Amino acid sequence: MPVRLPFRPRRDAYPPDLWTKCPGCAEMLFNKQLDKSLRVCPHCGHHFRIPAKTRIEQLVDSGSFIERDSDLSPVDALGFVDLKAYPDRLMAAQLSTGLRDAAVWGIGNIGGRPVSMCVMDFGFIGGSMGSVVGEKVARAGEAAIADRIPLIIISSSGGARMQEGTYSLMQLVKTMGVVERVKAARVPFISVMTDPTTGGVFASFAVVGDVNLAEPNALIRFAGDRVSSGTISEELPAGYARAEFWFSHGFVDRIVARAHLRDEIIALLGFLIAPPLNGSAETPQAPVSRPRSFLSALTGALTGENVAESHNGETGASRGEAPRG
Repeated sequence: MPVRLPFRPRRDAYPPDLWTKCPGCAEMLFNKQLDKSLRVCPHCGHHFRIPAKTRIEQLVDSGSFIERDSDLSPVDALGFVDLKAYPDRLMAAQLSTGLRDAAVWGIGNIGGRPVSMCVMDFGFIGGSMGSVVGEKVARAGEAAIADRIPLIIISSSGGARMQEGTYSLMQLVKTMGVVERVKAARVPFISVMTDPTTGGVFASFAVVGDVNLAEPNALIRFAGDRVSSGTISEELPAGYARAEFWFSHGFVDRIVARAHLRDEIIALLGFLIAPPLNGSAETPQAPVSRPRSFLSALTGALTGENVAESHNGETGASRGEAPRG
């Protein structure tokens, strides 16, 4: 007959609302302590994925963020059905995250400086970019241009949303068009890549910031290992898809831990925003770069010189002077 011990055996399962197992070091972490460390494992430094609203609370000045276009919702234009109908997936994601779609954008202050910020939420269908996400990114860029304030986009996405087909692929063109206008207007653009930043989001706006930041060990790539290695017909180096690899090759400018991300952005804003002139409160307006502006000015200058030379030649001939050889 087996001996029964007077105490309960140690259990392997823990309540998910109290404990979280770290995927990096397999340590069991108390959720309240994990929240105090900004969802970063104190043992191995693993950065857990966090919701968009939590990210905004960590970065912006308290009470300064005003969300815009919160009522935008995606539609099932294609009648797409896989294992579930697309409307059912949307409803489940909206109930679990409290968001209408996978991005939140608005105007807030970071270190007292106004910024236009768009933050993606991986919890909403993998942070996939459909028509609504692309529209919010575009509107954040347009607001940055209109108000001449820095644009900050924090990416956390698996790529384009397949349930919207070509509509999702068109967002690459729309978002990049707005980003190019932001750059032409000389408005600062800071891109923050978190785990993961892949697919269509990687291929468009996430990697073209004036400054590209990344969280430690973030997954950053366009396609999976099999597709990437098959495309180049070579074996990929170890760790090629992590932030540290991109940093060592100059693709990422800085790897910043979550606890220091706000201070890093504040410092960058101090470098990228010109100080007021002569103690005035207004920031000087940077000239807007227009296509062919340099060539047009150069052509005008050459035309003016030719006209001046022709006038000089006519004047010299009228006085009977010999023409210049």
